[in-house]
Parts: sequence; structure tokens; C-alpha cells
Amino acid sequence: MTHRPFRAPAASAVVLAAMASVLMAHQPAQAAADRIRLGNASDVSRSAWNGPAFTMNGAGGIVTASMTRAIDEIRGGTGALDVVVLAGSAPTSGSKTPECDTITGLGGVNSCTTWTLTAAADGNNSQLNTDVRNAEFVYFAGGDQCRYTAWKGTALEASVEAVVAKGGGSGGGSAGHHINSPIVYDACNGSITSAEALANPYDRYASFTTGMFEWANYGAVINDSHFVTRDRMGRTMAFLARAVKDGLAPGGSAWGVGVEEGGGSLFLDRNGMATQYGKDAYVVLADHQPEQAVDRKPLTYSGFKIWRLTPGSTFDFKNRPACGYYLRSVTNGVADANLYNGTPVTDCGTQDGGSTITESEPNDARDTADDATALTSPGTLTGNMKSTGDRDYFKVSVTAGQSVSVNCTVPSAYDADVYWLDANGSTLTRSVNDGAGTDESLSFTRTATGAGTYYLDVEAYSGSGSAAYACTLTRS
Repeated sequence: MTHRPFRAPAASAVVLAAMASVLMAHQPAQAAADRIRLGNASDVSRSAWNGPAFTMNGAGGIVTASMTRAIDEIRGGTGALDVVVLAGSAPTSGSKTPECDTITGLGGVNSCTTWTLTAAADGNNSQLNTDVRNAEFVYFAGGDQCRYTAWKGTALEASVEAVVAKGGGSGGGSAGHHINSPIVYDACNGSITSAEALANPYDRYASFTTGMFEWANYGAVINDSHFVTRDRMGRTMAFLARAVKDGLAPGGSAWGVGVEEGGGSLFLDRNGMATQYGKDAYVVLADHQPEQAVDRKPLTYSGFKIWRLTPGSTFDFKNRPACGYYLRSVTNGVADANLYNGTPVTDCGTQDGGSTITESEPNDARDTADDATALTSPGTLTGNMKSTGDRDYFKVSVTAGQSVSVNCTVPSAYDADVYWLDANGSTLTRSVNDGAGTDESLSFTRTATGAGTYYLDVEAYSGSGSAAYACTLTRS
């Protein structure tokens, strides 16, 4: 069993030749390290940022909805920021900068610089660390997380931490998702399947790195990717049992976060509130010692607690829930059936403070908008696009200094766009991603004194249908 040092190109690319403002400078910065910058040659200079914000993707490519939200929240809805993409290997085909190709097409981006680092010592490259410290978001590309753990203790580790500390953000996909958890399944001895990990949780392929990135509200977590497609629930269970048994997680409990590929992305805001995008994710809790977890013997563990996060749902990592989970066990290396679906044994009810407002027609204008001023956070606004000309308005109140983020999951029946309007109907920000079933997200911060009235406008761009969209509105 060997490493597969492959970085998949992003699912979509932006035609940069159409962007007159893009400057592309390709230069070797130092032996074994390669630097390609897209966008403006000069970094943004600003005294304060509104993060941190994080994106945890199930595959290597950028998920535009969660990335847009991260950008908007960090910059507070105004100005632009700089992004650095870190890769341990170059793509095997296509563009050399697949992540930056997508990122530079998003609003609020000043530049995106891709660094390909092929040696651990590259983490001390002075130009690299200058670029990272001047950036506001660092994205770890897919590939091989063992190469990323080799940067532990280099200047690069401290530089990434400095970006988050100033109110920026971090994220990644596949291997880049793994490296953003405090307990990293590093795969330095090779990849492991669920069957292998359950048969022997101390298999040499189950190796871990700790003490690298410790993001606020995200403690005691092991990330996993390509979760359902590659059937990785079992190995995550084994990882968690190991973490509890070996004391890798403080407090005797370990949490797994598995995100599905194909557009799955877990967004985490500065208050520890996570919102799921695109495809499902799973939060798995091991909160007691395993009945059996020893070398060369199969795992036995009773009662893993599992939360399934569907697109648009939220999970509070700061105040982790004690409800809403279903239970699954492993006995002598054999996991229960239906690992990815279950009926919660406890109902959270309204404990999370959330609420839902369903549109009521007519609501096609501001004066007939559905009143969402009493919507608690996080709350959901839902409706459908009954015709190709349908528009649904929701009235929202925002207080001074408050930030609002909106994450809309859109069904495949139609393409809908979302607009954030002031009291007079002027557009302040918008999300207009192309394609039926493409999610939309935006964020806004009120800088004026007192409270203000705003409107969320959900508009049909093409198509229609009775399938419901769901917009999660979160205040911070």
C-alpha cells in the first residue's frame, strides 16, 4: 500500500484571459519551490479583518459557495483580500493553478498565489512566508497530507497561524481538509481502508500527527474526506477509538468530521458555527474508552454518536450538542449496518435556537415581503421558484456591527440567485453562481449605527419548480 501523491484539478476553471486586471507572474522562488501569482501584483493593506473563517472540503477542488462565504466574512463584505494556495505537488495535467483559477473569479479577491513545495525545507522559504503572512486566506490543495505534516515546526506553520490570528482564514480539500484538524490522519505509511482499520486499529497505516494546527472551537477533531463514496466511516471510527485510547484528544472524547466529495464543504465561522454546503458531512463522537482497541485485534466499540449534516444544516462546534445523533457500534471489527443513515435517539427540538420561515405568496416585492425580523440565528428561509419570473422577498433587521451570512441550497430544478438589498431596494451584495442546483451564499456587516432594515431577494434566473430552496441565515 503506497501513497498516491495526486492533486486533482478543481472542478471548474475561470478563463483568466477575459480578466484585464489579472497579472500572471511565474517565477521559481527557490530551488524545489515554485510560485505562480494571479491577480494584482501588490497585496492588500488593511488594519483589521472579520474572521477567522474556515472551509473543510471533501475533495481537493474549491467549492465556490463556501469559499465565497469565507471571503465575504473575512473582508466584512467590503474591500478585497489575498489568497495563497499551498500544494505538495503540481497537477499532473491541465492548469498549474486550478484552485487559483477558480478563486480569482470570485468577488472580493485581489490576488491568488499558488506555491508548490516539494521538500520539507521549503516551509522556511522567505518569499513563501512573506506571501502567506500578507494573505488573508490559506488554502491547502488536495494531494498527500504527509507532505503537509512535514511542514510542522517550519516558519510556514507559524505563518499560517498568523493569518488566522489576524482574522483571516484557512481551509483545504481532501489532503488539505485533513491537515486542518488538530489530530491529522497523516497517511505517512500509506492509505488505509475502513475494513483494514476496523480489523486492526493499530495497523501501521493508521498513523497520526498532532500539535500542528489548533483552530478555535475545533478541538479534538480528526478530519476525513471522500467520506461516503470511499466508505470511510469505519476507518474514522477506528481513528477515534485510537485517539481516545492513546490520549490524543483532551478530555477523553474525540470527534470525527467526514465530508463527502462532489461539492461537499463544511464552513466554520468565527463563533464556531458550521454550515454544510453541497453534499453531506458527518460528525462522529467517541466519548468513552473502547471495549477493545489493541494491536492485531479487531475493534470493539459500542455507541458511536453520529450527526448527519445535510446541505444547509448547521452544527455548533463551540457548544457541541448532546442531542440529534443516532448510534452505531463496532463488534469484533464488524460495524453495524446503515452507517450513513439513522434515526436520532434524541430530538434537539428548539435547543439550537433555530427557526424556519416558509414563504407565503404574494411576496414578490418589498412591500409584500415575508417578515423574518424575528428569525432566530441560525434560522432557515425556504420557498420555491414557481415560475421563471418568481421573486421571493424576506424582510430582515440587522443591528450596528452585526454580520449576517446567508447560505442557500438550490434544487436541481432551477437556477436561483440571491440579492441583499437595503431599505430602498438598492443591491448591496449578491450571489449569482451559474447553473441549476448551484448553491448561493453572501454575507453583510452593518457598519452604521442603530438597527437597519434589509431584504433578502431570491430570484429565479432560469427554470422553475415546486422543489424547495433553503437559505440558512446566521447572525454574528
